[in-house]
Amino acid sequence: MALILRESDVQDLIEMDDVIAAVESAMRELGEGEAQNEPRRRAFSPGGLLNVMFASYPGGKCTGLKAYTVANGRVRFMVVLFGLDGAMEALIEADFMGAYRTGAATAVMVKALRLQGPATVALIGTGWQAATQSLALSRVLELKELRVYSRNAEKRAAFAAEQNEQLGVRTVDAPEPEAAVRGADIVITCTTSHNPVIEANWVEAHALVAAIGSNYRNRAELPPELVERAQTVVVDQLGAAQLESGDLIQAHEAGRFDWSQAVELGAVVAGRWERPDRAGITLFESHGLALWDLAAASVVVAAAKKRGGYEEIELLS
Repeated sequence: MALILRESDVQDLIEMDDVIAAVESAMRELGEGEAQNEPRRRAFSPGGLLNVMFASYPGGKCTGLKAYTVANGRVRFMVVLFGLDGAMEALIEADFMGAYRTGAATAVMVKALRLQGPATVALIGTGWQAATQSLALSRVLELKELRVYSRNAEKRAAFAAEQNEQLGVRTVDAPEPEAAVRGADIVITCTTSHNPVIEANWVEAHALVAAIGSNYRNRAELPPELVERAQTVVVDQLGAAQLESGDLIQAHEAGRFDWSQAVELGAVVAGRWERPDRAGITLFESHGLALWDLAAASVVVAAAKKRGGYEEIELLS
């Protein structure tokens, strides 16, 4: 029997602490060569787009895939989870879960760097992904101040008020992106912009910059100068970054970055990365792995089985 979990079920079941732990475990397995992940592939059709990505996560006793479509202004996400015996375990609507796993990955990066709080965080972008970024950070780091910026002043003010209430962290509605970024210990960009949303000289010399949004080669949230200035560039997976990390692809084409400089997150989590002796900017290019989806799905499905009462169907038993 396979579980059917809808968005409302996922929202009811998911816990950020569990997702962070699962993503960290999965990335350690990837760094040690036990888990596998295949980069996102895209198929274009008239008026639409199909995206498919898949992985195996032995520690979560599962394999599976995420597929999502983009058409008529809507995005529809589905994760299909299989057990290691090949039986289908779950079909999961995965928009909400995807935001959680992306936030969790940034928290895993913070843990791997052993960053110390209290930290000032700048969020460029105030959508769903931004909310789970700040939530995840609050679980692994003491937050001193959260500064938020987006172009829509009304949405920005509402988001800042919501974050202040939900996280209990002083939240500043920044009128300009520079006001958010200067002095921040962590800078997170989570936009759909095709052009850089911050400037290199705004970023503090010790900061972690997590770039979430530029997962197309023609999108760049960061200028090549910032990529060049980074002491360490961490990618979620090198093969995926070379296909779709617009920030790094454009910096490479501008002669500001060489792919040999990139370090994979799995290597960092698995302890296969030598930490620099001096402080410097760390850039984390985070565009999403199917392995993160499986990690999140594994804990959501476990919670659903423990609680019981969710819809099941007989399919590919």
